[in-house]
Amino acid sequence: MPQLSLHSPIGPLTLSEEDGMIVALDTGWGRDQTRSALLRTAADQLQAYFDGRLQRFDLPLAPIGTVYRRRVWQHLRDIPFGHTLTYAGLAARAGGVARSIGQALGANPVPILIPCHRVLAARGLGGFSMEGGDETKRYLLRLEGVSLDHL
Repeated sequence: MPQLSLHSPIGPLTLSEEDGMIVALDTGWGRDQTRSALLRTAADQLQAYFDGRLQRFDLPLAPIGTVYRRRVWQHLRDIPFGHTLTYAGLAARAGGVARSIGQALGANPVPILIPCHRVLAARGLGGFSMEGGDETKRYLLRLEGVSLDHL
């Protein structure tokens, strides 16, 4: 599986491609490095996002998951840059309950690209499955201009 790593403000990240689609974004530096056109584009878009120059990713994504999880992830892509939604609010849109939404978010194989960091608990930050957890989630939300004063 072709992979390409990049440095980011939240640490090293590795993108993975399969059949012309991005299938994973993981923390850490990948062992093998392939500079395919798609991986270069994805890395460039991530850098632009971290630099504050990109608000919406335009990449072919193929996250592997159940039908329910893929539905939740599709609804996540509809949350605009700089906005948030609660777990219950996302459940109202995608179906399920806050707990099943949390499980789907925790299984998101392409965080940031599918912005699970934009989902908050009713009374607090909620969790985040990427390395750095809450600190990384706070960083991403601040990058997008979300006020965290109430959290």
